[in-house]
Amino acid sequence: MKSLFIALQVSARLSGTILMVLPLPVKAAVGHGLRADTVAWRVELAAGASTGRFAPLWLTANRSGLSWSDASGGYLRAGATYTRPLRHGFRVEAGADVAAGWGIGAPAVVHQAYADIAWRRLRLSVGSKERWGYPMDKDHRLSSGMMVEGPGARPVPQVRADIADFAPVPLTRGWLSFKGHVAYGIFTDNGWQRGFAAAGELYTANTLYHSKSAAFRIGRADRFPLTVDVGLLTAAQFGGKRMRKRADGSGAMVENMPNRLPDFFYMLMPSQESTLQNVQGNHCGSWNVSIDYHGRLFTARVYMEHYFEDHSQLSMQYGPWRDGQLGLELTLPRCRWVSKLLWEGLATTDQTGPILYDGVGGTFTDLQMSGCDNYYNNGQFLGWQHWGQGMGHPFLPGPQYNADGTNEFKSNRVRAHHVGLLGEPTEELAYRLLLSHVRHWGTYRKPLDRVRRQVSTYAEATYSPRRLPGWSLALGVGIDGGDYLGASTGAMLTLKKTGIWTR
Repeated sequence: MKSLFIALQVSARLSGTILMVLPLPVKAAVGHGLRADTVAWRVELAAGASTGRFAPLWLTANRSGLSWSDASGGYLRAGATYTRPLRHGFRVEAGADVAAGWGIGAPAVVHQAYADIAWRRLRLSVGSKERWGYPMDKDHRLSSGMMVEGPGARPVPQVRADIADFAPVPLTRGWLSFKGHVAYGIFTDNGWQRGFAAAGELYTANTLYHSKSAAFRIGRADRFPLTVDVGLLTAAQFGGKRMRKRADGSGAMVENMPNRLPDFFYMLMPSQESTLQNVQGNHCGSWNVSIDYHGRLFTARVYMEHYFEDHSQLSMQYGPWRDGQLGLELTLPRCRWVSKLLWEGLATTDQTGPILYDGVGGTFTDLQMSGCDNYYNNGQFLGWQHWGQGMGHPFLPGPQYNADGTNEFKSNRVRAHHVGLLGEPTEELAYRLLLSHVRHWGTYRKPLDRVRRQVSTYAEATYSPRRLPGWSLALGVGIDGGDYLGASTGAMLTLKKTGIWTR
């Protein structure tokens, strides 16, 4: 697994180039250019119901965890963000966002609570906050999702240093730009896991979190219409405790995972002493590449996200990559009826083959078959999930769908196609359409009895009256069919009010 560790080390070292780009004078970011204290606030009421055992997929997925997989659910949400520019390029921001309802994992949740301090491009963020765009920014309104970290699960509270947007690298005249981040945090779903797990099943508590990314952009859209982005993202679970649920609902300690100060460094710069020794923690990551065309009449984008869990999918050591997501995106700013089109294809069936063999007791030490990667599942940390919702791609359903109370992904070998359509026919009316087709094989260790299919459709219309600034009303209708998650028809109504106070 040496190449995986080399890549993780490269990612950590590339993140260090944050310090290289700080001295550059830059303009204030959009949203922070106001020379006054600003408070942006929102109040939101949402409710939905469906006919099936589960809600249609697109009533649940990619809503930053504030959604439900049950047949019905709803919430009342309120939040505010305070922003203040300071002298010499500094600025501060703080936000709080709470929700109460049913079907969202708890009667009341603190969805976001954070404080940021930034100087020019560099930012230090502490707390729970909705984040996306690392290292690749996809349109979260139309995209089916991200393979490592996306808007599918509730935010993980963390301490994070980042460059949120591409910053020019010195001496390149803007033709080479960089962004990246380093973060440590903690999962907050102890109570959910203990309550969800069936008697005798395993669950984890106080699990720690780490992620980092580094991405480069080649090109300048103001001088040449093509730009290329290349990025690497790695993430990990470590520390905490592995527990087994007793019949009376209490938990028995199974293993106390390492969480000393040196273990934080091992996540940043993992090491391995032998072929038979696995790296500490549960690591995953992805390569991200995109090519963008910036035209006057339209913009177009082709992108790829390649997921890996060990060295066998990090490089092309075992042949060409067969797993990942491909995407095509077309934006037509002058066409109000169809302003954006998107297609994505997803494949996770290969996983470097069905066999995992590292040698035994020094025998066959030169023979290594690093297959059966078992995406999102892990022997110690169970699943790459938060509050039962997968932190990666929603086409690989998270543990919240498991009726047997097991913290695992029961079908991580899938092939899928997804299309999305967005338009704004008038200044007051907008819509989006989603259509997905997924085939499920289960896992290598527990294959399904046959290939199962799931089709998910979604149509949403949003009305924002000009006479009532800040008000919007959205109606979404989802229809699912198939024999994996089952058939379901449902609707969701969302009423929202936003506003800005400036001093």
